[in-house]
Amino acid sequence: MSRYFDPYDADRPLVMRCSCGRHRTPEEHTAEQAASALKRRAAEMDFQQYANDYIEATVVKALFPRDAVRRRFLRAVGKSAAMGAIASVVPITSLQAMAQERGPLEKKDLKVGFIPITCATPLIMAHPLGFYAKEGLNVEVVKTAGWALIRDKMLNKEYDATHFLSPMPLAMSLGAGSNAVPMRVATIQNTNGQAITLHVKHKERRDPKDWKGFKFAVPFEYSMHNFLLRYYLAEAGLDPDRDVQIRVVPPPEMVANLRAGNIDGYLGPDPFNQRAVYEEVGFIHVLSRDLWNGHPCCAFGTSAEFIQQHPNSFAALFRAVLTSAAMAREARNRELIAKVIAPQAYLNQPEVVLRQVLTGRFADGLGNIRNVPDRADFDPIPWQSMAVWMLTQMKRWGYLKGDVDYRQLAERVFLLTDAKKHMKELDQKVPDGAYPKFRIMGREFDPTQPEAYLQGFAIRRS
Repeated sequence: MSRYFDPYDADRPLVMRCSCGRHRTPEEHTAEQAASALKRRAAEMDFQQYANDYIEATVVKALFPRDAVRRRFLRAVGKSAAMGAIASVVPITSLQAMAQERGPLEKKDLKVGFIPITCATPLIMAHPLGFYAKEGLNVEVVKTAGWALIRDKMLNKEYDATHFLSPMPLAMSLGAGSNAVPMRVATIQNTNGQAITLHVKHKERRDPKDWKGFKFAVPFEYSMHNFLLRYYLAEAGLDPDRDVQIRVVPPPEMVANLRAGNIDGYLGPDPFNQRAVYEEVGFIHVLSRDLWNGHPCCAFGTSAEFIQQHPNSFAALFRAVLTSAAMAREARNRELIAKVIAPQAYLNQPEVVLRQVLTGRFADGLGNIRNVPDRADFDPIPWQSMAVWMLTQMKRWGYLKGDVDYRQLAERVFLLTDAKKHMKELDQKVPDGAYPKFRIMGREFDPTQPEAYLQGFAIRRS
């Protein structure tokens, strides 16, 4: 019996659309209902207070990723002293001010590009939930086939802003792989949310030391996927340029290439890791959060020129995406979000696949049901130390040559520098920057010592 239509009922017309008569498919009907529910939840929010609390909580979480350490610190120094200490090094107030800043919009009709992956969730869901419209913007979110096309459309000014891989604005600003055009990261779109997926034929070859000769796919050279895969392989003693092949494959084509045997696996974005499990052609070898918990992946950004010419429109975009990210971080919203972004106009994926990714309760293709609530998250703060790490990896693998001014590049592209401008306007003390340390596969990354970190790797090109 058909789930959606009843071709054998003589008393009903056979209409090849949703039974309500208003939608092309039942999935679109479900998506609209879910969007309505999320809009009601958004309407209940005091956005200004929520955004302020959200930004502050996000900053504190980044500084104290282990909750036990945060609680010991608070007990030792007290709440007031802790707030003062954190405010002295991180521009919380100015970030909050930027989220609220309003003025006449210089440009209302905007095109924003995206790749159909769950990393783009905040940017995508801001459209059906009306967050762009609430800011007075008429935004067209444009599904795009691949990252090279995203890059080219930004360079040609066909898009006003876009979903980026977070290393892309650094590369584009430097002219690595394209003409040099200054780009800026407004927010990180997502943290975690990737995985290494292998073909089912490799279930007995889980040790990466056994992967010599494997063919892997990543979505783009200037991607966290490429850098994390290379890092993982090198930690296992494999040279990613000599012992395996790494090729660029657009995310929507990864599962088909895995099924065809063109690749042995990929470090790619969701939902395509879960989609490989759903189609029984692959299994999830390791989540990217298990390599670096809280790592950035994609970003929302635009050109420096757009921000200069349209500062109020940019601020409006910032607020809309920030609102969306705040809602996406709440676990109670994840199942509804899966329904909203599943239709063809957005991700064009089975809702069950997206639900597994966003809720973190999923089948791994090895016979296990796993529960990892932070498999995907949506922390928006563009920490400059993240940019410094990306630059070390670009240099490590030969994408950048010669001396690199890590700090200057990070502060120019990742827009905590805008926060410093706002602090000066408010006559506040301007901090040196926001550079939390991170731990990647057990190795600490100190952003104040990038060259020493780089020289500590046995396998590298430079």
